[in-house]
Amino acid sequence: MKSPYQSIANMIVRHPAIVAGLFVAVLLLAFYGTGIVSMETGSDTYLDKTTPRGMLFDKYSDAFMSDKIMLLFEADNVLNPDVLAYMDRVQTDIAGERYVDSTTSIVDVVKQVNGGALPTSAAEVQRAKALVPPEMLERYLPSNMMTIGIVTLEPGVSSDVRESVLNSISSTVSISNPPPGVKVKLSGDPAFAKQMKEEMGASMGVLIGAAMLLMVLAVGLLFSHVRYRLLPVAVVATGLILTFGLMGIAGIHINMATIGAFPVLIGIGIDYAIQFHSRFEEERRRASIDESVITTITKTGPSVLYAMLATSMGFIAMGISPVPMVRSFGMVCVIGVVMCYLAALIAVPTFGVLVKYRPKKEDSAAKGGATERYNQFLGNLAVKIAKNPIPILLILGLVAVVGVEMDNEIRISTDEQTFVPSDMPAVVDLKKITRTMGSTQTLPIYIRGDGVTSPESLRWMQDFSEYEVKENARITGATSIVTEILRYNNDMMPQTDAEARAVLDRIPEDTKRKYLAGNTEAIVQFSLTKMEMEQAKDLITTIQRDITWDKPPVGTVAEPTGSLELFSSLIDDIEKGKTQMTILGFGLILAFLFFVYRKIGKAVSPLVPIIMIVGWNGLIMYALGIDYTPLTACLGSMTIGVASEYTILIMERYYEEREKGRELYDAIQQSVSQIGTAITVSGMTTVFGFSALILSTFNIIQNFGVVTVITVGFSLIGAIIVMPAVLSLIGRSSRNPASKAANE
Repeated sequence: MKSPYQSIANMIVRHPAIVAGLFVAVLLLAFYGTGIVSMETGSDTYLDKTTPRGMLFDKYSDAFMSDKIMLLFEADNVLNPDVLAYMDRVQTDIAGERYVDSTTSIVDVVKQVNGGALPTSAAEVQRAKALVPPEMLERYLPSNMMTIGIVTLEPGVSSDVRESVLNSISSTVSISNPPPGVKVKLSGDPAFAKQMKEEMGASMGVLIGAAMLLMVLAVGLLFSHVRYRLLPVAVVATGLILTFGLMGIAGIHINMATIGAFPVLIGIGIDYAIQFHSRFEEERRRASIDESVITTITKTGPSVLYAMLATSMGFIAMGISPVPMVRSFGMVCVIGVVMCYLAALIAVPTFGVLVKYRPKKEDSAAKGGATERYNQFLGNLAVKIAKNPIPILLILGLVAVVGVEMDNEIRISTDEQTFVPSDMPAVVDLKKITRTMGSTQTLPIYIRGDGVTSPESLRWMQDFSEYEVKENARITGATSIVTEILRYNNDMMPQTDAEARAVLDRIPEDTKRKYLAGNTEAIVQFSLTKMEMEQAKDLITTIQRDITWDKPPVGTVAEPTGSLELFSSLIDDIEKGKTQMTILGFGLILAFLFFVYRKIGKAVSPLVPIIMIVGWNGLIMYALGIDYTPLTACLGSMTIGVASEYTILIMERYYEEREKGRELYDAIQQSVSQIGTAITVSGMTTVFGFSALILSTFNIIQNFGVVTVITVGFSLIGAIIVMPAVLSLIGRSSRNPASKAANE
């Protein structure tokens, strides 16, 4: 049976124009797909909605979670009657928007103490101000130069609706004709999400553009010995287009993590294109175009396929992560490396046939130059290492062990505001709101059951709320349907179901809807002080323990949920997921190598340096003070995929030299001196691609770029230094005494 590679080669040789036409047609289809790729932000990128926690969050969001858009009014004197009248007019217009549930500001407070009317003079304003409770004044009017209005949306609106309302409010404000000196800004979570999408789109364009420019520079400098040296860059570009197209057609969204995948794909994909281009150039020096195409595809195709599959193992391992954005990062990387491989396999030989490729003349001056001296240096270094493998492995292994220990000390960051550019206007405004209004963090306790409005359930809510406020210094207050029942029932709790129903009937529906959904769902909303995610995680653990100890009435369950619970629980998801992904990555690549080589020793050998590299990564992250985030949590499994290619190439060449009859040290020297330069060039081009990540304005991507660039450097060290030591130990056990004596 003819191999698929032989069939592809024959098709390109016989019908290059048809192959090129089909390739262009697929590219055009991919261009269509790129136009329908969409951005994704919010809870869907952090929380798996098919898990119990995810389903609970969705139920709570649909029933109670109301997004708030903040209006920051700034003026020389926001209590000027004209400014108050303007704010009242804007607020009235916004209140009429669809999906807006309510609006509140200092205007409502002033009206309330002034008989329902706005003051018309400065004196009336001052009299009204004196009647406002101090805590309300502090919340809505921190100074005479700034005040904050709050627009509350209906519960459960989608992100598209939320963005539409935000755009409508922005339009309303833009045509509102404010008095001279008055500025209005929109802030809050909806504004943050909208600006983050815009920043993501801009950042992705910059990253891909920078990575491609760096690739042009790298290939121009390091790949000058072939004709059409920029061909690999064009091949990678087509691979990216195919990736984007497939994402759009398959409905895969772009999120904060997948933005970082594209420079990674450029860095890895360029290697595949260079491998095919180099082999085609080499074959073309001694054979016809047709023979060169056949040899390149049938020989290089399978070997690069193995490298691509080995790399994919690390990305496939990300599929078990509990964090959706990590899974999508892995999925996009797998799609990307496959597309880049297919683009290189088809495009390079087809291009060669169409342009009647002629090889570049060899430069005789290069002989004895820097490349040859570098080859000799690597070969001599490999022999020295091979003759003293145990000390080398012990020292580097000890560093790896220290790194594994330090890895446990690395902080895990899940605060979304630290992931994005610190100067993003929405972030600056949110910080201003926090300074002005104090902490806006809340923690809802979602209560479900057949009778959440029964006297027993209401008493439990009251007792539990009072206990938590009293015992936890970080809880500043609690509100629930009980708060409204006491307000409408002279501070008396109903004793019977009939009394409870009677009081609930007196409470306005808009007020009840904040805390109650029918008779089966309710929330207790805890107000909190500003705290770090680790502290929030500890607080939520304490509250969960208290609920277990002080159970709600039979038939009723209570659980913390909401955004704070989501991001604090993300700490556990990242910590557990990064370890599981790394272990699975090792398992997958070990199984793959055993399947290919059928020998456990040969399958394990390339993994020894990779195990050390994972430890070194932990040490460098600790030393540089880089936190674990959903993106850097991918580092372990990604390292396995990236580094395996280099170690496998060294090992393959070593066994090839052994089969030619070379002795141990000679085989190690030859393999490292010949492959070492190639993987150094490959590693440097990969570094150029990964370096684009450092240019990102997103802190989460920038830090990921720093550690991935260092990881590629570690991968080269693992292949050139650790691998000769490993091969020496394995080779010694298989040599006969005579050859051992001869070498020594």
